[in-house]
Amino acid sequence: MIRCTNIRKTYDLGGRKVDALCGLSLEIPGPGFYAIMGQSGSGKSTLLHLLAGLDSPDSGEITVAGSPLGAMTDAEATLYRRRVIGIVFQQFNLIPTLTAVENVELPGVLASEPAGALRARAMKLLSQLGVGERAGHRPDAMSGGEQQRVAIARALSGSPPVLLADEPSGNLDSANSLRLWELLATLALEMKITIVMVTHEPAAAAWCDRVFVLRDGALVGEFPTLSSGEGPERKLDAAGVAARYQQYLR
Repeated sequence: MIRCTNIRKTYDLGGRKVDALCGLSLEIPGPGFYAIMGQSGSGKSTLLHLLAGLDSPDSGEITVAGSPLGAMTDAEATLYRRRVIGIVFQQFNLIPTLTAVENVELPGVLASEPAGALRARAMKLLSQLGVGERAGHRPDAMSGGEQQRVAIARALSGSPPVLLADEPSGNLDSANSLRLWELLATLALEMKITIVMVTHEPAAAAWCDRVFVLRDGALVGEFPTLSSGEGPERKLDAAGVAARYQQYLR
């Protein structure tokens, strides 16, 4: 589903060159819930922006759902973001003057899709995500957890095979964070989509199927959260993820 080969990305910050990604290569095979972890400055958000087609690598190849990103024109990149991926950020980025259902409909409105089909699809998504009763409310009348669910519904409105989430629980309290991680795991399983979440929290990564660890712009390791050795299968908890994660940072 996602393949990155020898990706390099350097930024010029006030005349100083900063290497965000240094020959990173990784592969995510298909539907499931995946975490990208790393310390601040490890390149995880840069990687997510490249996967989203919001920026381009200086060198290397990226393929997402069969689409080679490096060769796309601006128009093709826009179509890619509309059809192939959904994006959820730490900030909810909802339009404050629109209701929840209107926010979810917005990508389809911009694509000139029929209004009737848009409303039906938006209401179905809001109901699936547990905020159907908030469809007529504007963002300032909703809690942070409700706003993030609306943002996820909007990201899923085009039925993308890939959902990218950049620290999606960063503005949520612990209870709503837990509900969000559980929701994303459920969506990946039930909708059979690929969800890639950037996070620094072991508790969040514990909900994922596999964890990729970045350090200094490169992939330094990866591990599953479900054991497959002798004896009964056991999923890593937050402490188990933290221990495995720290092994790659030594």
